[in-house]
Amino acid sequence: MGFSGHLVFARSSRPLLAAPVFDSLDEELKTTVGTWESRPGGWQTLQFDSGTWDDADLPALVEWSRAPACVAEVSDSDLALVTGLNVTGRRWQTWLNLDIAARLLAEEPEELEDQLLWLDTPEFHDAVGHKHAELDAEIPTDAEGAVVWAAAADVPATPQTVRIEELLRSHETPVEDLFSTLLDELGFPQAAEPSPAP
Repeated sequence: MGFSGHLVFARSSRPLLAAPVFDSLDEELKTTVGTWESRPGGWQTLQFDSGTWDDADLPALVEWSRAPACVAEVSDSDLALVTGLNVTGRRWQTWLNLDIAARLLAEEPEELEDQLLWLDTPEFHDAVGHKHAELDAEIPTDAEGAVVWAAAADVPATPQTVRIEELLRSHETPVEDLFSTLLDELGFPQAAEPSPAP
């Protein structure tokens, strides 16, 4: 079993867990939060188990930090939905690992009786292929949104949209590594040890 939960990336001159948005977490729960190696400029990543992050927390975190932030909702280290937000309220989203996302999001027949039986049918594979094509068509827009978001964070490098598109079409697992690579490619300074703490 891989990791399921949220990866929260934001900037702070203090430990990110001290942000008021996390005040509702009790001290015992805070001890379960993983901390990735910080990146230069105060950029930090926190790793939360499922059930400790709410979608409404992202705007609150951006407002408090006065900097863009993003969160990756990870499922079993195979799949992630990344949502970024900047200080003007502009939002972007993208999936990491389209193959898994397409299988998850494929449209099921209305009168489906047994999902397990359906998973091995030509109709299922057609539905997955259709959904994959839909998601793939959104990648240029997703990549552009990510690049604009990174620019609002005053990253020192200019990310290449084509490279971001390639990354969004890749299938690296665990997906946590893919998220870290995405931040690298968007121009955020790399940590000395970018992998998450055990």
